Amino acid sequence: MELVRRKFLALAAGAAALPAASRFPWAQDYPTRALRLMVATAAGGGNDIIARLMGQVLSERLGQPFVIENRPGAGGNIGTEAVARAPADGHTLLLVSSGNATNAALYDKLTFDFMRDIAPVAGIMRVPEIMALNPSVPAKTVPAFIAYSKANPGKVNMGSGGIGSPSHLAGEMFKMMSGVEMVHVPYRGMALALRDLLAGQVQIVIGSIPSMIEYVRAGTLRALGVTTATRSEMLYDVPAIGESVPGYDTNQWYGIGVPSKTPIEIVDKLNKEIGATLADPKLRARLADLGGTVFATSPAEFRQFIAAETEKWARVIKFAGIKPE
Repeated sequence: MELVRRKFLALAAGAAALPAASRFPWAQDYPTRALRLMVATAAGGGNDIIARLMGQVLSERLGQPFVIENRPGAGGNIGTEAVARAPADGHTLLLVSSGNATNAALYDKLTFDFMRDIAPVAGIMRVPEIMALNPSVPAKTVPAFIAYSKANPGKVNMGSGGIGSPSHLAGEMFKMMSGVEMVHVPYRGMALALRDLLAGQVQIVIGSIPSMIEYVRAGTLRALGVTTATRSEMLYDVPAIGESVPGYDTNQWYGIGVPSKTPIEIVDKLNKEIGATLADPKLRARLADLGGTVFATSPAEFRQFIAAETEKWARVIKFAGIKPE
């Protein structure tokens, strides 16, 4: 029995010493069939648009078709879990978004751990948001709005796309960092929140640039600030909120992830191909049309970014006492 044990240990040590290429010869030929890119939201939204754009360009580079699969539900957790449980062979990918960072703190009983079960591959893009007011509110700057809100407690209604949505969390972070009080009014989607903002039923909404920019340009909404640390090229005359509330920085972001045990050779190949696509001026222009900027990262950088985002939103969610619907 001892001799058998020694032979097993010797074989195991020898296998561990082999180069990665010989242990995973099939990784050199990856991908060998169609790839499935999971989108954990319904078709037609921002996540879906980014997934289809990236699927198209990556298909051309990798020589295999991309099948976009929408699996919404439970705030994006159903689709994420499906990828976490998928075979770790690089043929099932997840369109990762900022919702994955917030869900870890928002949901108490998830059947998966995102940081453990999903391997970040690469970032794709970031999209700033706008803090917009109905013009009936007299404030024309962020400091003036903070003063107005403090002088009118309980009279400023903040619309959002729903409890725990990006617009809700961005508003709660603003409340936490500025000390203002606003009454949260959740809607079932940003379209309804914007409708009531335009009608004056709510006074403020934080939403994506693409959804609001035409109203701002037409003067039917007033943009007080963009939510990123620096100004947006699409609205460069609009200051960053962080210029008045130091440290305030939030945006929608997107990237790619795979099941955690996917071989590093495949993760690195995907990262390389994604990086090459993001360097293409034509793709960069298409992302700019969507209001975004390129967010190219290494796998390690993307992991660190997601960990920091998760910690940040955990503080906001705890401060606001947010519970999922």
